[in-house]
Amino acid sequence: MTSIEPLPLPQGLEESYIDCTDSCGLVFHVVSAGQKDRPLILLTHGFPEIAFSWRKIMPALAAQGYYVVAPDQRGYGRTTGWDKRPFHEVDLNQFTMTNLVRDLVCLVYALGYKEVHCHIGHDFGAVSSSMAPLMRPDIFKSCIQMSHPHHAPPTPALSVEASTKPIKHSHSGSGSSAKPDIQAELAKLDPPRKHYKWYNSTSDASKDWETAPQGLHEFLRGYFHVKSADWYRNDPKPLESWTASDLEKMPNYYIMPKELSMPETICDLMKSEDGCVTTKWLPDAQLAVYVQEWQRVGFQGGLNWYRAQTSSSQIQKADMLLFAGRKIEVPCAFISGEKDWGNYQQPGALDGYKESCADFRGVTFIPHAGHWVQQEQPELVIEAVCKFLDGL
Repeated sequence: MTSIEPLPLPQGLEESYIDCTDSCGLVFHVVSAGQKDRPLILLTHGFPEIAFSWRKIMPALAAQGYYVVAPDQRGYGRTTGWDKRPFHEVDLNQFTMTNLVRDLVCLVYALGYKEVHCHIGHDFGAVSSSMAPLMRPDIFKSCIQMSHPHHAPPTPALSVEASTKPIKHSHSGSGSSAKPDIQAELAKLDPPRKHYKWYNSTSDASKDWETAPQGLHEFLRGYFHVKSADWYRNDPKPLESWTASDLEKMPNYYIMPKELSMPETICDLMKSEDGCVTTKWLPDAQLAVYVQEWQRVGFQGGLNWYRAQTSSSQIQKADMLLFAGRKIEVPCAFISGEKDWGNYQQPGALDGYKESCADFRGVTFIPHAGHWVQQEQPELVIEAVCKFLDGL
């Protein structure tokens, strides 16, 4: 750890390491702000981000009287102890949601707390911030998802006639209730497409991300650019269904050209774009932090989160069936950029809050912001978060 240069953090933030090797096996790298005797706010990042992504809103939340902690999650940044074996050998059980929530429970206790006043998550971190209070509402007392709405856990198939009719055997995937193979359906489009989550789950994805032909700095600059409000083509709208004909309405960074890698996709989207536009909210010096962290640790750890979700063995679905039919019971809100397609990438999830959450406090769309809402418009995000916290 001592050989790694400290992060260039704003005043009022500090970084440290929390040893949880005896519980979840990790040594967490965390960025924190505020006094440790205050109520705890936990911030969880998404992909391809790290705890550093919360730097702009942490001081303001600490000034409101909270102890604010943002960890590098399992597989990311400076947190260590996760499975780094090659693609075909890694234990994906480490990246199921029950295990990822276990990580956060262990971290909370290691910090000296028994509860989290509010758990706020962005992107994949929003999945953490919905699953943690769903599983342990006694610890995670309220939550906010950003840019990725909560999607209720899957439910087992139910047959009211099961006790009166003989069992009918069928081949896997047959029957009207079988979900479509979305990759196969997207490949039939003209031109053929593919879903980014399944692409990110392939054995080639990590190498693609790490060896981008335009260089990692330019690749990440383009990736942040096209998913932000600075990309004029972002005009998100709700999708009606999980079908290829609906999903193809999303930009290529979500529903990719079938034959292109993610770096090639971004390069194509950036051909007529000025990437310098995004330096107003992500200067080159701050982008360089992401570049150096990903160059050092590689992308496979973060990509394993996608693999656990899309695994052909349905490892994540089996994991989540334990919580079938369960709602988030604690106060919950959704905050996102108005130009973020992430709001709609899971059709029906945003509208589904009224069914999946018992105490939903509403949606706030932040103007002039895309996917990176807490970086693009931190002041407005702080205002929305504080309004939620004041109402608890």
